Amino acid sequence: MLKHLLALASASGGIPRLSILIFHRVLPAADPLFPEEIDAPRFDRICGWLRRWFQVLPLPQALASLANGTLPPGACAITFDDGYADNCEVALPILKAHGLSATFFISTGFLDGGRMWNDTIIESVRRTTRPQLDLSDLAGGTADEEAIVPTGSIVERQRAIEALIGRFKYLVPAERLAQAEKLSQMAKVRLPDDLMLTSSQLLDLHRAGMQIGAHTVSHPILARLEQAAQAAEINASKRFLETLLQERIGLFAYPNGKPGTDYNTKSIELARAAGFDAAVSTAWGAADKATDPFQLPRFTPWDRSALRFGLRMASNLVRKTPELALLNA
Repeated sequence: MLKHLLALASASGGIPRLSILIFHRVLPAADPLFPEEIDAPRFDRICGWLRRWFQVLPLPQALASLANGTLPPGACAITFDDGYADNCEVALPILKAHGLSATFFISTGFLDGGRMWNDTIIESVRRTTRPQLDLSDLAGGTADEEAIVPTGSIVERQRAIEALIGRFKYLVPAERLAQAEKLSQMAKVRLPDDLMLTSSQLLDLHRAGMQIGAHTVSHPILARLEQAAQAAEINASKRFLETLLQERIGLFAYPNGKPGTDYNTKSIELARAAGFDAAVSTAWGAADKATDPFQLPRFTPWDRSALRFGLRMASNLVRKTPELALLNA
């Protein structure tokens, strides 16, 4: 029943639509600090549902079929952003067990021992033994925010992480990184250096038949950068991956990916000029033949039951994405 419903939704009005799913991490086990984060058992169930209900295609193949009018009913592609080590260690074996393929968008500056600024925040708050943190010397706050943040309980740590990520998110990249490192010093913790992929693991993903795309070097908010800085981030990530993998890289993902807020029309122009074939956003919806290939929508249903997951996917297939149209106006 669900497979039939999803097939109908994916060709509503006689127009084939492509669902592109976005993931970031697949943890080996549930994390009490992030209970909604995808873990291995949950990802295994999701892959089972996708294999049962959809025709899961490699993203380049799906986009080629979308462009030439041969996209099959119920077409779906799986993508991952950022380049976490668990993509290789945990997600890859599950994908292979189900016979599925995925595209991994890599922020190249974090390979081989790097760490994203948000993970510096998360691990600083997770690992601190202090009952509270004084944020008064950190940038990015507002006058009405509390300077003293409690970190004694799981709930308090969750609130602290959410507040700090919101506080730093739209700082310029260098300042954002500096403030995150300052927080780690205040928290007096030893931070992990194995959260992200090594170059060897990235090569393992590639050899396993997975597709690799670019996701900038340092994962900045592109819309906050000058044109030259945007171009450097976009082009350098592409060149690095092409050198490492010895093949052309044709796909790009905008960091954070919200149209107008996280990337802008200049970002789109620069991605085209860099020689990419397509780029993905994080606007919800499904792509059809009329969708701008440099603003492809992506979505991940969060439901834990098969029925709710399937219904959420069906709803997304017929969803409009006006935010993408606004960026093209």
